[in-house]
Amino acid sequence: MPATPRFSPRTLGIGAAVVTVLVWTAFIVIARASAGRSLTPFDLALARICGASMVLVPWGAWLVMKSRREQQGGTASSLFGLSPLSLRVTATAGVFGGLAYAMLAYSGFFFAPAGHAAVLMPGSLPLWTTLLAALVLRDRITPGRAFGLALIVAGDLMVGGRSLLHAFEGGEVWKGDLLFMGAAFCWACYSVVARRHGLDAVRATIAITVFALLTYVPVYSLLVAGGAVVSHIGSAPWGEMAFQMLFQGIGSVVISGITFTKMIQYFGPVRSTMITALVPGLSAFGAVIWLDEPLYWNLIAGLLLVTAGILFGVQKAVGARNAAVPAVPAVPAAAAMGRRDA
Repeated sequence: MPATPRFSPRTLGIGAAVVTVLVWTAFIVIARASAGRSLTPFDLALARICGASMVLVPWGAWLVMKSRREQQGGTASSLFGLSPLSLRVTATAGVFGGLAYAMLAYSGFFFAPAGHAAVLMPGSLPLWTTLLAALVLRDRITPGRAFGLALIVAGDLMVGGRSLLHAFEGGEVWKGDLLFMGAAFCWACYSVVARRHGLDAVRATIAITVFALLTYVPVYSLLVAGGAVVSHIGSAPWGEMAFQMLFQGIGSVVISGITFTKMIQYFGPVRSTMITALVPGLSAFGAVIWLDEPLYWNLIAGLLLVTAGILFGVQKAVGARNAAVPAVPAVPAAAAMGRRDA
């Protein structure tokens, strides 16, 4: 029989980047379109977690049972045998990548337009990731990367700074801007945790979903039952809930969660976030086309600055890597996760 085709790490990394960019772009446009329609931010987070859990929780249980059979019970798993990672790593990754990111991002869409999210979430992600990688992983910030990050900060200020200046006039857009940047910070924390512990893409995504299911769902249910949190799930159309579970759960968590972690394995956390340079532009223009959002001058300027900063950082990072290592052969996943950004 013919041998099964095997893709190189480079091919897998590029493919993961393409899928991640497309799903992240759709996430911004769809999440903004869903805000205020029939579900609250907490309802959307519930749909995200439950949709992903339908796929990932049985998968996690199977991986744990398989590991125990192979090692004859020598490796204990965490969280009722559903997470394939240790309790500490599951909780750390789950707090940032499973809970905080979703709640902050969905809440932001109820205050600010998708155009702001397009600039501030993927735009500030390289900034947070670079700073965290330098602090935790001891990655070096080169002058070229510092210049690219300066452009990103300028772009974020062009967008978010304007809404902050109008905060005292009664507007609420600034709240969404801060929530978007907070969501980006949480995802940057998750990406650095994944790099530091050399997490496998599938196991990491399963772990954060299991943690979110076992912590968020019980707390959400108690708060709704006690009247502390408003829920519209009972009155929302069933088709809306099913769609959100499918896209927000399976699409945004299962698919993009695995592909993003694959990017980290091959490119490293900083280059992985910089590769998403297409997301701000695609999301902003998607909001104009499908959501009829206006493109103000400051949004256009911020979009150009953020995109230029990300692209400049990518060019300098790849150039420095190629100069240091003229030819990099294919390496195992563990070795790829152990490399630091140039």
